[in-house]
Amino acid sequence: MTNFDRRSFIRLGSLSVFGYLGWGDALRLRAESPVPAQRDLSIIHLWLTGGMSQLDTFDPKPDADEKYRGLFKPIATKVPGIRISEHLPRTAQLADKFVIIRSMTHKQAAHEAACNLILSGHDPLPTIQHPALQTVIAKELGPRNELPAIVSIPGATGSWEKSGFLGPQYNPFNAGNPNLDGYKVRDMDLPMGVDWSRMDHRRSLLAVVDEKFRKLDTAGISASMDAYYQTAFGLMHSAKAKKAFEIADEPDALREKYGRTSLGQGALLARRLVENGVRFVTVSRGFNTWDHHKDIFPLLSNDFLPELDRAFSSLMEDLDERGMLSSTLVIVTGEFGRTPEINAMGGRDHWPNAFSLAMAGAGITGGRVLGETDEKGMFVKDHPVEVQDLMATIYKKLGIDYNKEYISNIGRPIKLSQGKPVEFLMV
Repeated sequence: MTNFDRRSFIRLGSLSVFGYLGWGDALRLRAESPVPAQRDLSIIHLWLTGGMSQLDTFDPKPDADEKYRGLFKPIATKVPGIRISEHLPRTAQLADKFVIIRSMTHKQAAHEAACNLILSGHDPLPTIQHPALQTVIAKELGPRNELPAIVSIPGATGSWEKSGFLGPQYNPFNAGNPNLDGYKVRDMDLPMGVDWSRMDHRRSLLAVVDEKFRKLDTAGISASMDAYYQTAFGLMHSAKAKKAFEIADEPDALREKYGRTSLGQGALLARRLVENGVRFVTVSRGFNTWDHHKDIFPLLSNDFLPELDRAFSSLMEDLDERGMLSSTLVIVTGEFGRTPEINAMGGRDHWPNAFSLAMAGAGITGGRVLGETDEKGMFVKDHPVEVQDLMATIYKKLGIDYNKEYISNIGRPIKLSQGKPVEFLMV
């Protein structure tokens, strides 16, 4: 056999490992194979709630009509052929470390519904509050040490970040805004005039009272409160936990590199927390801050994109230099994208039909793009990625069975994900 093309070569080259399967077939089977052993990964989610514009960040359309393309120019990245917004220059130089999915899509155009979907993998229902991804991780994997399993910085943006029918014991710990002067986590120190012997005496009295209430409690409130108290006392007792939140210990030069902003300092604190054992950290500017229905271009160019550029790029570099990027998944996304057409107020409106996200670390090969949108950035042309598939991918990476079922508050069985892992993100 002397004449064969590249596809034949790939198929032939796979015979000894995969029998008569091609490489693509092998990848598909691997994605559908049983869940592997748990990997000890952490996750940092830069949560751009309100909706990041795909055209003005990771999916520019410079050749579109002016009513679509916007004011920003695309720039080359470190990876030939990949271009992103000119207002993400530091991110562009690290394009070999992250992937872009330009073909995310769903059908929820309202903030609350879209937030529920993107964070849980389920469309919202009036009778069920689905648990967020991070709270499922807290339940399935638990804390690594005395630090909480999951943390929100500065705090949860809504019920979509919480544990829903799993119970409040799995809700994230709210860390506050680390960009504030004299930042300290609330209630991690004993009150004035109270020492540990007095505190332990109070705990023993509390245990007696709780025992009485527990016998009458049919709603599980006592168990939830026990979990809260355990977390609180653990944090107050633990020098390691207190140290993890001491962002002031970081060198001034590094803090400046991340940016003296809520997202920048939040990303730096997130790195400290995963370094000390926290499994999942969500970092945001607060609910709906990226909802730019008017004046989108000055807002993005003067504030939001420089902040994101410094935070995301510094986080990737910092994790990489510390040998943590391979064990930390970094996700950058909002709940949907923005309309390609610019409205009369110089803004873009809600658009779930096609939007972008970026991911780095956790064994994902960087320098690649999945999916493509049409010439206006309006609809997905190829490789659509549903939120359910993204959730299945993350669960599989963590070694959690994405087909596992929970029983909801109304007795209905709910799968963790109705999707399938995205092969592109498994390598």
